[in-house]
Amino acid sequence: MNIKNNIKNFRENLPPAVKLIAVSKTQPVEKIQDAYDAGQRVFGENKVQELTPKYEQLPKDIEWHMIGHLQSNKVKFIAPFVQWIHSVDSEKLLAEINRQAARHQRTINCLLQIHIAQEETKFGFSQDEALALLSGDTLSQLGNIRIAGLMGMATFTNDAGQVRKEFRSLKSFFETLKTRTFSSNMEMRELSMGMSGDYATAIEEGSTMIRVGTAIFGGRT
Repeated sequence: MNIKNNIKNFRENLPPAVKLIAVSKTQPVEKIQDAYDAGQRVFGENKVQELTPKYEQLPKDIEWHMIGHLQSNKVKFIAPFVQWIHSVDSEKLLAEINRQAARHQRTINCLLQIHIAQEETKFGFSQDEALALLSGDTLSQLGNIRIAGLMGMATFTNDAGQVRKEFRSLKSFFETLKTRTFSSNMEMRELSMGMSGDYATAIEEGSTMIRVGTAIFGGRT
């Protein structure tokens, strides 16, 4: 697997408005360094216990994205450096991110994870729950977070039509939220959807961030 070529191909073929997040979970530091040397600066990790040591060992101009399910008690380990958290799936987690970001005098970009898949195992707010959170008073009191958009994971299926439908529903909700006025620390500008198997569909349906691992690094070790 030629990481450098894969990065180059993505660079040349992605629309300018789409950000490539290289998902480096389970990949050794050497492979991440190869991607970095090829010009990639944005990386995503699923687990705090993997992300923290990688942050310590790798160049400090990397923009780290936490894309996996995050427990409130783990936020403190990544709050000093993480720039984006895609997987915000509860008000409790949001409050803890804010608390830990404040301790480090930082603002952390957050995406609300919306449950769009048919699988019960996926996390996320329903659209109604997200709307209730955004419309309530809580958000305006959280001065160290910025709600910058939404994230969704499609059903793991070979049914391309189903996947497209789920991405389309998320994009529609995203557009609806953009027309509404909420707290000043919310700005709907990023839509994180699409992984190695379905990113092309996600881009067609309006994704601005794709989370790609195996198509860059090859199979997981």
